Amino acid sequence: MKTDLNSDLGESFGAYVVGNEEGVLPHISSVNIACGYHAGDHNVMARTVELAVRYGVGIGAHPGYQDLIGFGRRHIDTSAEDIYHAVLYQIGALQAFCRVRGVPLQHVKPHGALFNKAAVDAGTAEAVARAVADTDRSLILYGLAGSELIHAGEKAGLVTAQEVFADRTYQADGTLTPRSEPNAIITNTSTAVARAVRMVTEGKVTAEDGRELAIQADTVCIHGDGDAAAEFARELRRALAEAGVEVAAPGMVKK
Repeated sequence: MKTDLNSDLGESFGAYVVGNEEGVLPHISSVNIACGYHAGDHNVMARTVELAVRYGVGIGAHPGYQDLIGFGRRHIDTSAEDIYHAVLYQIGALQAFCRVRGVPLQHVKPHGALFNKAAVDAGTAEAVARAVADTDRSLILYGLAGSELIHAGEKAGLVTAQEVFADRTYQADGTLTPRSEPNAIITNTSTAVARAVRMVTEGKVTAEDGRELAIQADTVCIHGDGDAAAEFARELRRALAEAGVEVAAPGMVKK
């Protein structure tokens, strides 16, 4: 049994420091690097790619809405064409840094509000998937397990990785509980680790209404901007190993 552990990193900007790259990277197998729209800048992107190469971690682009002030967590009502061009632009930016370092860009995972919108809106999902496919059809598209983005990626002929979240709660329809609700984030490390291991090994998660949901966990997200992100990554990696699960980059997970 295999899965991928991914984390959203490279989200510092100028003088503002967000996340703990060197604490988290040793415990994950793939990294989603902010591309300058919701977070990150050219210097942070370069440094994060360099760290990913050092730790042997698969590199992914993490495009979002152009919303530095809101960290990309606010929905922007825009056209499918605008989303397509924004995602294309951000992938291309990170791809340049990877090319300079002589490493491949392995995947693309939308961020925040764009990720959530693409999970439920077919038009947004299609725009994101088309941008990925038009850039490089070998790229793996990450999306919320069972979502519109996964369907759009498959329709576009892309390899997809169905993503689950270790520290987020789920609604009965399989979507994530909005961050505006008090129960959206699981702060207890032991609880989050146990839920993540169950999603990987049993393919199940308990929704907020108590309903048992079937879920496919090709990749598990660990948020890199939490105070205990490094500790959580280490504990989850250890728990997966004890459960007989091999952690590997997405290209090795998909058969």
